[in-house]
Amino acid sequence: MNFSNLNSQQKGSMLAFIGVMFITPDSLFIRLSNIETWGMLFYRGAIPFTVVLIGLLFFYRNNFLKALLKIGYPGVFYTISFAVTNVTFIISIQNTNVANTLIMVAMAPMISAILSAIFLKEKTDRKTWIAILITFSAVTFIFFDSIKLGNFLGDIFGFITAFGLAVCANLARYSKDVDMVPSAVIGKLLVAIFALFFVESFKLVENDILIVPLMCVMCVAIPFVLVTIAPRFITAAEVNLFFLLEVIIGPIWVWLVVKEQPSLETILGGVIIILTIAIHSILALKKT
Repeated sequence: MNFSNLNSQQKGSMLAFIGVMFITPDSLFIRLSNIETWGMLFYRGAIPFTVVLIGLLFFYRNNFLKALLKIGYPGVFYTISFAVTNVTFIISIQNTNVANTLIMVAMAPMISAILSAIFLKEKTDRKTWIAILITFSAVTFIFFDSIKLGNFLGDIFGFITAFGLAVCANLARYSKDVDMVPSAVIGKLLVAIFALFFVESFKLVENDILIVPLMCVMCVAIPFVLVTIAPRFITAAEVNLFFLLEVIIGPIWVWLVVKEQPSLETILGGVIIILTIAIHSILALKKT
């Protein structure tokens, strides 16, 4: 398949899908690792920053600085939003249960559609709104029994994470003629610098020597490049819809390796999410 021969909908959908599929084993790697939270956040910033920076230097050669300066004010805001989102996700998980955080993150497609309509004057079509509502309902169904009230701080940071994802996708969509990957690289550097203030230990022991670098390259570096490029071809709301695949596929990886069986709610809700995104993508491709 020649990428250049695909239309915009096909390019964006493929990039977002592949990017999210690389993300899906993330929860498994986190479960298998022993490093403390802030140490992990440091490596999840520093390693992707190094790997993607080397790739960009090779790709742009002597024009890297020019590409970095070309990002303009949207790129600066993207860098800040991207870094904040990475940090607030960790803070959210530390201050509430994972279910609450994922419910908040599942609001990203809805927020993306609203921001896109207000700032980009890009109307979200009916089928995308239907897909957003169905998938958000499915995520709520999956975690309904484990949702705990009273974790206000963690929930707020979870919402900030969703808002940050929506802002990033819309900024990338707004500057679709500009490469925003350099912005994301700087954002990862900021994440690593921020984590430095809280790290208790940088030591990688036993399997962490393999797991942490693999996680940082496969589940962080590669996906953030693909997901940063995807909004250049499809709407921000559509890109964030694909992120919900992690809600179901992530637990499947854990089930296969750690033998931690997902609940019936997770399976049913996951089937609904996968079918909804598949149908939405097929209809969008047929339209183009």
